[in-house]
Amino acid sequence: MSPPSVTVVMPVFNVERYLAIAIRSVLRQTYEPFELLIIDDGSTDDSVSIANGFRDPRIRIIRQENRGLAGARNTGIRHARGEFIAFLDSDDAWAPTKLEIHVAHLRRNSAVGVSYSGSRLIDDAGRPIGIVQAPKLRNVTAADIFLRNPVGNGSAPVIRRSVFDHIQGPYCADGSPGWFDEFFRQSEDIECWMRIALGTLWRFEGVDAILTDYRINSGGLSANIVRQFETWTRMRDRVARNHSDFAARWSGLAEAFQLRYLARRAINMRDRGLSLSLALQAIGKDARILVREPLKTAVTLGAAIALRILPPDRFEALQRILRRRPAGPRARELAP
Repeated sequence: MSPPSVTVVMPVFNVERYLAIAIRSVLRQTYEPFELLIIDDGSTDDSVSIANGFRDPRIRIIRQENRGLAGARNTGIRHARGEFIAFLDSDDAWAPTKLEIHVAHLRRNSAVGVSYSGSRLIDDAGRPIGIVQAPKLRNVTAADIFLRNPVGNGSAPVIRRSVFDHIQGPYCADGSPGWFDEFFRQSEDIECWMRIALGTLWRFEGVDAILTDYRINSGGLSANIVRQFETWTRMRDRVARNHSDFAARWSGLAEAFQLRYLARRAINMRDRGLSLSLALQAIGKDARILVREPLKTAVTLGAAIALRILPPDRFEALQRILRRRPAGPRARELAP
């Protein structure tokens, strides 16, 4: 087989419920010169059996001991043959034109290293929940990535292989060269994007389309939110060590945005106390968040207050009303 133009890297760890959907979304791509690397990161369920059930010469399955999402992505990059590398988490899915649109975008714009798109949020059953991530697409700066991460999620970007040549370092747990830092079990993607944005000349640019179905787990524990914030602060501290002037200007506002994001996560988990605490902390951390995004900040605070004071059935009715707002192709995520 001739070398593929695109390598799709799919980390897999105990996702037997969703894996077939993710694989089929790759195999249905209208852009065909690709390979799919399924990185089994020590699964103990039937994920590998499901992957083996797809008889397609473009699929390669690579098995390793559990190293986390960053470790699985590093293995995929190391084995990639494509000019471009796309990442798809194994509980998400793509629109059929995803690769075709991104490859065309990157080939038209030689200075763009990271191409990404908007995403539609879906629930555990794959149903749209009425929210889209429609990020900033043009003139993206390092501050934009630090504050709001326009890439959005790990299944959105398609990246030139040559971008990774510029950020390779001792990021693997065993000390070998890598690209995603394996010491981050969360926030590993934004940490990588910040190294690209602050340490290279490659541009981030999006395409104006919703091309990824991004699955939101309705379950979870409040402790996961605390761990996520702790990991994010490690990423922020690394940025501060390496780019002190940049961090001095933007760290407070970036933390406010992160606290607001986690407040919305807590609202979705129906954690009455944590959601309101985080929403108030976000505003208290840096009041510029009220100026930059007053509507979304107000909606988050209002939803947290409503969750705290309303009976559950009244809150659910209010949330359904918010999610019925008209959403055009450039709609922002308004409802929690």
